[in-house]
Amino acid sequence: MDFLRPPGEPSVAVRELSRWLEADSPAPLLIETSGSTGRPKGVVLPRPAVLASAEASARRLGATGRWLLALPPAYVAGVQVVVRSLLAGHEPVVVTGLDLAGAVDPDVPTFVSLVPTQLHRILDQPDQRAALARCHTVLVGGGGLDAELRRRAEQHGVHVVATYGSSETAGGCVYDGVPLDGVAVTLGADGRIRIAGPTLFSHYTGDPDLTAEVLVDGWFLTSDAGRLDDDGRLEVIGRIDDVVVSGGVKIPLPAVAERLREHPGVHEAEVLGVPDEEWGQRLVAVVVGTAGDAELRDWVGAVHPRSWAPRQFRRVGALPLLPNGKVDRQALRSGL
Repeated sequence: MDFLRPPGEPSVAVRELSRWLEADSPAPLLIETSGSTGRPKGVVLPRPAVLASAEASARRLGATGRWLLALPPAYVAGVQVVVRSLLAGHEPVVVTGLDLAGAVDPDVPTFVSLVPTQLHRILDQPDQRAALARCHTVLVGGGGLDAELRRRAEQHGVHVVATYGSSETAGGCVYDGVPLDGVAVTLGADGRIRIAGPTLFSHYTGDPDLTAEVLVDGWFLTSDAGRLDDDGRLEVIGRIDDVVVSGGVKIPLPAVAERLREHPGVHEAEVLGVPDEEWGQRLVAVVVGTAGDAELRDWVGAVHPRSWAPRQFRRVGALPLLPNGKVDRQALRSGL
């Protein structure tokens, strides 16, 4: 079966996706996942799934316009930026090095999709965050959006919408905890997030067993755990395997990392569990910042059980990133 693999070169991707949208019976897209938390997979997305996602996004945002392409177009988030912009009649503006200044057209609603690390770095630059504030909406996905980071963005007048989804769901399909029109979300007995609707992928290439494992009765069984708040909004807790057992205590790594990032002396942080003969697993925090180890342990222990505090800290100048802007957790782990 033929596929269209979106190229990494933005100008070529825009041209090929434009032809793909106009074709009578195009081949499905083949999206290679980043492998940020495991082995990469080939996700097959038929055009109806991509269009259903783009159209539902436009309805939820209440407007269409030009999109800024700050993500690689070979990944699903970048593909959707290109598709949304083209469907609205505008060629996307390629943003190089997160330089948004001059890219926002005051006469056309402008949108951009970012990962949390990109948003964090833009907010540290006054001219760039001013440009970001002129956007109609900033979608933030590809990882949890910390409450503190969102607060910072909103203080600077940036309209942020947190998205949740994956290549298998044709990108973000839950906006600020609410599924897009046509998308259904439920939780399994173990808290695993399950998604159904017109935006789902058809299969993984070369892996029918994995396809059958995660596509069950029209539902996509994600690798993420979640919960529903009192208003029925989805809260993503983290990957099922992001809970480690250390000294007999279950510790959710995303909650610890989020708390560390709230410290004024921490710019960026990720937390990993590594094998330990005494504890089974020990928490290692990789931190960009100046706060000391004891201070950060006390900081975590002020709102979480003291046993959640990392036992080891590693300081780096910057977190390693994948081409799609996500933190490269495999690189972090190999450096420990």
